[in-house]
Amino acid sequence: MSGILSDSKQFHLQISEGDAGKYAILCGDPGRVPKIAEYFESPVKIAENREYTIYTGFLEGEKVTAASTGIGGPSAAICAEELIKCGVHTLIRTGTSGGIREDVCGGDLCIASAAVRDDGTSREYLPISYPAVADFDVCTALSAAASELCSGKEGDAFHVGAVQSKDSFYGETNPETMPVSGELMARWEAYKKLGCLTSEMECSALFSVALTRGVRAGGVLLAIWNVERSKSGAESPVVLDTDKAVRCAVLATKKLILSDRKNK
Repeated sequence: MSGILSDSKQFHLQISEGDAGKYAILCGDPGRVPKIAEYFESPVKIAENREYTIYTGFLEGEKVTAASTGIGGPSAAICAEELIKCGVHTLIRTGTSGGIREDVCGGDLCIASAAVRDDGTSREYLPISYPAVADFDVCTALSAAASELCSGKEGDAFHVGAVQSKDSFYGETNPETMPVSGELMARWEAYKKLGCLTSEMECSALFSVALTRGVRAGGVLLAIWNVERSKSGAESPVVLDTDKAVRCAVLATKKLILSDRKNK
């Protein structure tokens, strides 16, 4: 294995030290990376390999990176690991999710303070009893950014709390079709009672890598809809435009850059 990892370029991302900034905004979809990079000064496409597309530019005079992780924990963990090896110390996930708590409406932003570890990847990093938590400073910056961008009205509000990270999209949307439906549905009911905000697929892995490697990570998720609101008959719009979540991640990154610079 050492043979494929001995090159100066990272095996999956195909980037080297110096190609990435210290701050990285991550998304699942490679097609969303150029949209994130539009908010950078002087953005340049650095690499494209498999599910990984990478741009680098500047915010507040600091080199920053936008990268896609693909879908799910394994590919997100690879992306985080290789970015960290190239000098990244702050990772912010921006992505989509499906609301669980009934006051989370399609169009709202969810700031992940921690992630329920219903994935497999985090178990290769942390003991099962250890929580996958976001970095406090990153979570605070994202919350401050969201408060500036959101009006507070339904569909344009933000929430801070735990999110669920899972490996199976259809285990969430169609649990009754699974042989383990009872287990899936029982856990979902527990998460509802505990006030879990929303369900997604990467935060647990990302937070676990960050905790293991001693760097910072956080996440802001657009709730594209809420299945529980649909079940209860409440209004449940479907919102697919991720621009507000992207702007939240960009603004939070700017806040962190300025804060880090001030505290040096």
